[in-house]
Amino acid sequence: MASSPAAATGPTEEFRYPGNRLGLPEDGPASAATWGRRVLALLVDWLIAALITSVITARPIWDGGPNYGSINTAVFFGTTAILTGLLGCTIGHRICGLQVRPVRAGKTFVAPPGLLAGIVRSLLICLVIPAVVFDRDRRGLHDLAAKTIVVRR
Repeated sequence: MASSPAAATGPTEEFRYPGNRLGLPEDGPASAATWGRRVLALLVDWLIAALITSVITARPIWDGGPNYGSINTAVFFGTTAILTGLLGCTIGHRICGLQVRPVRAGKTFVAPPGLLAGIVRSLLICLVIPAVVFDRDRRGLHDLAAKTIVVRR
């Protein structure tokens, strides 16, 4: 069966680049964040949580010990939820030039997403799988559930 000529016409207006459907620019400030920046921000935030956990447990990061992983995950969750919800970015996001913005009715807003969105987003990031399943706008399941998107500052 032959395919229709319309199938080879290129991207539709709805999807020309990540963030197009949400009214974001293709490049520069307020464009959808790249995966490299997002992963680097996550690593920075995890390292900061590990340093805080080391202070709490009075053990170095490399020593670990009983419950170190659980405490570290709780610290990561708490810092990420509060900072993302109230400020729109974590320390890792700030260092990497990223910001979390709310998405409402198909449009993004400059305001912080709110504490509830920060909690939902952080909880799902801690579960890992929702963060690695994403749509064509580079929004993971955690962003879809929290109604947020990560953009460049």
